Amino acid sequence: MALPTFGKTRLTALVGVLSFGLTSLFAVLLPEVLGALIPATFILGFFVLIPLIWVLGDQFPLVASGNEADTAVSRSTTAEHPVAALRERYATGEIDEAEFERKLDRLLATEDLDERFDRVESDGSASGASGAGRKREFELE
Repeated sequence: MALPTFGKTRLTALVGVLSFGLTSLFAVLLPEVLGALIPATFILGFFVLIPLIWVLGDQFPLVASGNEADTAVSRSTTAEHPVAALRERYATGEIDEAEFERKLDRLLATEDLDERFDRVESDGSASGASGAGRKREFELE
């Protein structure tokens, strides 16, 4: 099982929150028993792990390399723009031209329907008799 990877800033924030949280938890719950762990947890998190993350960078085990971080950003961008994702799949050779054209036509038809549906909702919020008529008209198109 592979370890999860994070960007440097996200991992730094995660270590900071965990260090502060554990330090606070140890100080509140059992200060007599866990007294030695209170400063050790704080020092380990803020003065050892966070500087190691920034000094070692991509060599730190939990830090994602530049390519992996870019891939995560491009995945979120392509999820928002399915036509761009389809173009990227065609460009990399995952799908052929016929499949690209078929999927592009389907995406464009779906986007057109979404825009029409949004326009109908913004015009009159589809309430009452006129809203029902618009809804039927929309379904027939």
